[in-house]
Amino acid sequence: MAGISSVGIGSGVLTSDLIDQLVAAERQTSDNRLDFNQQRAEALISAYGTLKSAVTELRLPMRQLSSPDNLKSFSASSSNDDVTVTLDSSKASRGNYTVKVDSLAQSQSLASGTFADKDATSIGTGSITLNVGGESKTITVDGSNNTLQGLANAINDAGVGATAGVVDTGNGFRLVLSSEETGIDNAIEITVNDSDSDNTDAAGLSQFAFNATTSNLTETVAAQDAVVQVNGITISRPTNTIENVIDGLSFEVKAEGVTSTVKVAQDTSAVADRVATFVEKFNTLQDTVKALSGYNSETQQGGLLSGDATIRTIQSQMREVLTRVVPGLENASVRTLADVGITTDYKTGALTFDREKFETQLKQNPDDVTALFAEQGRASDEQIEFVRSGINTEAGDFAVNITQIATQGSLQGASAGTGSVTINDDNDALSFKVDGETSVSIKLAAGTYTREELATQIQSQLDNSSALSASGKSVTVGVDAATGALSFSSGSYGSNSNVSLTAVDTNSTADLGLSVQTGTPGKDVAGTVGGQQATGEGQNLFVDGNGSAAGLEIKITGGSTGPRGSFTFIEGVGGRAVDLVTSIVGADGAIETRTDTLQDELASIAEDRVQLNERIESYRERLVAQFSAADSLIAKLNSTRDYVTQQLEALAPQNNSN
Repeated sequence: MAGISSVGIGSGVLTSDLIDQLVAAERQTSDNRLDFNQQRAEALISAYGTLKSAVTELRLPMRQLSSPDNLKSFSASSSNDDVTVTLDSSKASRGNYTVKVDSLAQSQSLASGTFADKDATSIGTGSITLNVGGESKTITVDGSNNTLQGLANAINDAGVGATAGVVDTGNGFRLVLSSEETGIDNAIEITVNDSDSDNTDAAGLSQFAFNATTSNLTETVAAQDAVVQVNGITISRPTNTIENVIDGLSFEVKAEGVTSTVKVAQDTSAVADRVATFVEKFNTLQDTVKALSGYNSETQQGGLLSGDATIRTIQSQMREVLTRVVPGLENASVRTLADVGITTDYKTGALTFDREKFETQLKQNPDDVTALFAEQGRASDEQIEFVRSGINTEAGDFAVNITQIATQGSLQGASAGTGSVTINDDNDALSFKVDGETSVSIKLAAGTYTREELATQIQSQLDNSSALSASGKSVTVGVDAATGALSFSSGSYGSNSNVSLTAVDTNSTADLGLSVQTGTPGKDVAGTVGGQQATGEGQNLFVDGNGSAAGLEIKITGGSTGPRGSFTFIEGVGGRAVDLVTSIVGADGAIETRTDTLQDELASIAEDRVQLNERIESYRERLVAQFSAADSLIAKLNSTRDYVTQQLEALAPQNNSN
């Protein structure tokens, strides 16, 4: 390159411009080839990206249709605005219900007698114990807080589930207390330990006593549960939200004495909308495929992916999924998409959707339509339920054999007689550990109970435990009528299920038959599915390993050991389509594989350009060297020519003189 500026000096012909022209001519063919290949690869990558986006757009609507809950849409209406209804479509079913509101839930309010001053008048000293909803707090009343306002502040600071305030009546001041939650179980109970040694009179601190034996406060509003009648059946709940009466429905009642007709109907239109979205996305995919691989008669040119094997494979796989008879539905009323109004236009490949036909089939054959789109399990035994499938679970029939039924962990108390028992400070505290992880302590309300009433009192305390509620645990309390022995069963099943007593009161063993002890753990279900050994966890059986049933999970809710009939797993169009789309657009899918190949081509083209530059540079250097050598030779020849010419010219006069 350094000598290229002097090229042509000797000859005037072999110039640097000529070298540039020769170099450009040498690389033009290679540049054209590389440019063409690069532009083609980039265009194909873009085309596959467009195709991938269109295929991916199909996944969401098909995923929605692959969920059984999304094919069970319901709507609910109430004829009275004072009874509102909330619906969970995944649990609801069609029905009409008459809801009559007898009473609303309300929280209790109590009021004291009148005091001359809220900050100066002494109310006595000692301690006050408040029990609200099974939770108790003891407040010490001394010289620092023995006024109405001081007591109100102490109650509010205790966080016991009740609030307190002082009301100026115009004729004096009164303490008012209200439970924070509605319902009978959240009523306020107050016991006192008065420093004057009389805990029941109307003097000193005992004037605030309010319990089963002493009522020195005025109940201005009684604690009350909501009471409603649903189709003539009386239901009570501690709040004005009525739940767990009808699957999938809850009511909010706002006024007493009103009646409402609640109707739950299947919302076929909402399901049809989801199907219409799927059809729309599929047809968009078809338009994309046509644009990329079709033939334009006007331009007489094929699409960029015309004849492409990848796009042909995708279309073939899609057709197979969308037109097949779903395995397991061969003898059903609904077997294919065409049976619910989704057909293919043979001219364009697009889908058409007969909405009316779909909604009719959904109303008449809801289970079959659900199975057509979503995965579904059908058992010949009513006590076997489908939980989920795995990625490797294959559609088909599987024999179920149970070798062990799941049981609940439990604790059995000792007999303490069948007579009544009095609960007091020496036997009212119990602490449990449930399922080995949740600790809960309860304090029984003072009073005399039959053994059945005692079991009910303990059950109420456990049901209202915030610790159990937060952990999703529950305990069922029972009593043996013959012996009076209490029993406790965990609400869960399996080897992790248990109930233990971790602490009891001084006389709990003698009076209640309860002592610190560890309960008996439950057992996990065991058995086989389709001949494959399954792992039990509680009532659920999970098939791991390989085989056609791999990944299948079912729930055995009861029954006996031994053969339990067959279980049919149906994988609908939605699930198959989601799996297919995922495989197509996934990291190892056809589109990604083809794109990776094209990216490799671009990398190879980049390497070819580097090599071309190196070759052209070498070619240029060779030309410069050759031209320089030729130019030097020509210069020498010119010099020789000039010398000879000079000699000849010098000889010419001599020849003329002769």
